[in-house]
Amino acid sequence: MDYVISLEDIHKVYNMGEVDVHALRGVSINIKSGEFISIIGPSGSGKSTLMNIIGCLDKPTSGNYFIEGQNIVNLEKDRLAEIRNEKIGFVFQSFNLLPRTSAIENVELPLIYNGTPSNKRLELANEALSVLGLEGRENHLPSQLSGGQQQRVAIARAIVNKPSIILADEPTGNLDTKMSIEILEIFKSLNDQGKTIIMITHEKDIAEYAKRIVILSDGKIVSENKIDEKNKYDLNRPARIN
Repeated sequence: MDYVISLEDIHKVYNMGEVDVHALRGVSINIKSGEFISIIGPSGSGKSTLMNIIGCLDKPTSGNYFIEGQNIVNLEKDRLAEIRNEKIGFVFQSFNLLPRTSAIENVELPLIYNGTPSNKRLELANEALSVLGLEGRENHLPSQLSGGQQQRVAIARAIVNKPSIILADEPTGNLDTKMSIEILEIFKSLNDQGKTIIMITHEKDIAEYAKRIVILSDGKIVSENKIDEKNKYDLNRPARIN
């Protein structure tokens, strides 16, 4: 099976003085290349911890994590940083744009980190902004953009390196309904182009834009469900795997 991500029996334990906090308790999940998956659960369910591990921002206490067939659990921090830059684009709830830096300069940042020459950086950043419908906004500061436009800049930054995986953490959390739908439609379009999308959320309506929902509770996957227009996921009924 062509899995871009495979987690095997992932545990994460945080030591808080005399108390061990079990954030993840044996999470196993396979994500195929080109999937659009949402991970949903209440506060304290382990969503953020799982996101940090999938995004190579943290390591599990035990278990194995494969990206495109490579087990990365024991890699050094520098190599993990390279993998993040090469394979994963991040989109956050708070946009995480540099406030005194223009839209195009924000988009160029991942290219600076990987040593792309300046003329090529400009070309790729302009291309990414154009894809997101931001022609004419390249030199605007974040404060001169609406929330939806800022998130579009953040998505442009996430795709500028042409990563195979987009990891979105509550990407509509700071947006109104209209802007949320626009951003989710962008993710659907990127998925249609072959990107693997992993979206973390606590909102059922947002989660339903994905093609598969994974539900976390108390650090465990409690159920999964494939989604289509005729079988929308409903938190009030038992989940079913189609």
